[in-house]
Amino acid sequence: MTPAAASAPEPAGATPPPRAALVRSLGVRDLVLLNVVAVTSLRWMATSAAAGPSSLVLWAIAGLFFFVPEGLVVSELTTRYPDGGGVYSWTKRAFGDGHGFFCGWCYFTNNLLYPANLLLSTAVIFTYAIGQDHTALGSSWTYVLGVTLLLLWIATIVNIVGLQSGKWLQNVGAVCTFLPGLILVALGGYAMMTHPSANRFDAGQLVPHLGNFSEIKLWASIAFAFTGLELSATMCDEIKEPRRSLPRAVLLSAPLIAGIYILGTVSVLWLVPSKDVNVVSGFLQSIKAGATLASPALLVIVPLCALLFTIGNLGGVGAWLNGPARVAFMIGLDRYFPPAFAKIHPRYKTPHIAILFEAIVATIFLLLSALGKGTTVERAYLILLDTMILLYFIPFVYMFLAYIKLTATGAVVSTPRRLIVGWSGALVTVVGMIVACVPPSDTPSVMVFELKVVGGALAFVVLGWVVYRRGARAGRAAARA
Repeated sequence: MTPAAASAPEPAGATPPPRAALVRSLGVRDLVLLNVVAVTSLRWMATSAAAGPSSLVLWAIAGLFFFVPEGLVVSELTTRYPDGGGVYSWTKRAFGDGHGFFCGWCYFTNNLLYPANLLLSTAVIFTYAIGQDHTALGSSWTYVLGVTLLLLWIATIVNIVGLQSGKWLQNVGAVCTFLPGLILVALGGYAMMTHPSANRFDAGQLVPHLGNFSEIKLWASIAFAFTGLELSATMCDEIKEPRRSLPRAVLLSAPLIAGIYILGTVSVLWLVPSKDVNVVSGFLQSIKAGATLASPALLVIVPLCALLFTIGNLGGVGAWLNGPARVAFMIGLDRYFPPAFAKIHPRYKTPHIAILFEAIVATIFLLLSALGKGTTVERAYLILLDTMILLYFIPFVYMFLAYIKLTATGAVVSTPRRLIVGWSGALVTVVGMIVACVPPSDTPSVMVFELKVVGGALAFVVLGWVVYRRGARAGRAAARA
């Protein structure tokens, strides 16, 4: 153990994590597929392509200065400290309990709404799979809410049953996420050989204009399309040989993720003019355009890809329920969350209370947003989503800074490579946080936006401090007893 780890105070009354109660069921293959389903989102291909060919260079820059550092940091920290909870445990080891809790708090709370939000768009895309994409079904709140809640609780139940079963939902989801991407790339490749491009790819179009704020904002968004490699590290107590398996999984999955993002964006740009790309369903729009060029008979793959996308997102929801729940479980073991969060299901050996809590909170917010459709309740929900995005950046700052500190103390020497890796990831994250604080150009009032989004994030910080202080007092009381 490094001096930093040795000097970090243990939480009052903390007990060692009952690692034997968790089942090590994840192998290298499972982790590769987990990374794919957690990181890859086909919508990013359309979002980036809508900005034109310069997005390809932005993908390359984001990969070099964020994705590569992220993979190296996750791999090395897991090799040295294969602790359950991942970024939470690393931050606690480097900076102590308070910072560890704050990092874990932000990681857990910001993910409470993400699975439900992901499934809202999934329900709309599913209308393409059943041939109802040009009907009013996609705008029917009854349909959208019903499908979203059904998928949310399917993923919840499967993951409570355990990773031995739940990992297959994620594995199938990864395959179903990747297949439409491969189909898009294949159609794009065919179009490149047989038809002219829908966009120009000359130097003037490829060079990003980083002096333009919209380009900076897109670059920050693209960089965080690469987030998710840290998720598997939260499950270290359920990975077979984590020191060996997780770094190998990162090495195998990272090229797949980067490749499908970049080649998929090229395909969208070749098939559809950037000004016409739909940022929500642009990947389906591009598949339809490619199929039309190849053979009208291939149009049947459009609803198939929509179905695969739906299954893929279901697997992604399973992954994003699992990882944050493990962080909440570790915080529960350290007695900063109520003791129920530290409970393991007697049969399935999963932190079922934490998973149920996530699903219940997501359900409540979905119902509130439905009941308040068109009211201040709905607007509050949308503001909360913006706040969650800002909170999501905080654990990444901690992760990169923890890497710098833990590799600069004890027997480990912080080489120039490690410093470059750590500071590169941290600086990109800070840029992302700054960008998230800048309102869209059509915002009626900048001050109101800042009060809502930045003020909302600060409110969560204060709430986290209250929870931490109460947990610390309860831990001291338990220790005295």
